[in-house]
Amino acid sequence: MASIEVKSKDGKKVGSHEINENLSNATVSPVTLHRTVVAEEANSRQGTQKAKTRSETRGGGRKPYKQKKTGRARQGSIRSPQYAHGGMALAVEPRDYEKKVNRKERRAAILAAFADRMEGGDVIVADKIVFAEPKTSEALAMLTALGLEGYRRVLVVLPEYDQVTYRSFRNLANVTVRTAPGKAGDEAKSAAFSTRDIMVAHKVLIAQDALKKIEEVWAK
Repeated sequence: MASIEVKSKDGKKVGSHEINENLSNATVSPVTLHRTVVAEEANSRQGTQKAKTRSETRGGGRKPYKQKKTGRARQGSIRSPQYAHGGMALAVEPRDYEKKVNRKERRAAILAAFADRMEGGDVIVADKIVFAEPKTSEALAMLTALGLEGYRRVLVVLPEYDQVTYRSFRNLANVTVRTAPGKAGDEAKSAAFSTRDIMVAHKVLIAQDALKKIEEVWAK
């Protein structure tokens, strides 16, 4: 069974964690991984864009000028697309971009992406990621002690949502804070990390309790 070092906030080794074999050996096909990421990105779209067609704009009930003998092109309404403040041709309408992925596929993709990060040495496990009060300086000091201050994208994974920790990392542009998905349905919550979050991150900082939560619920 593989193991990974557990570090404290100041970067010192305080122990090790035995990784569940189902997590460390997780694999998935590239097709499933791609389909999962595409679905995650599509489901994050609001789809609320809206433009008016010529039938939805005000005015245009009469002909702007007579049909002939004006030297101008024939027009039937000032709300045609070629007029200022007219309707739009082929106007966009609100739509749902949702794509469905089976729960087993989604979980397999997340576990495989996480296992790949661990194999590449891009996952750092901390014994705790907590702060007494919201302080960006303390969050930055922790990243510096763990050697993560120079990376453009760092994913911080907590066992559960904590407002103090979130506010401590909030002003750091290169840090994204997420929680570990647990029971069935938790993976659909916006606070839980996704396959894309893991894949785009250069480094992953995860609390030991969050790693245990993933192993106990997902990697049985």
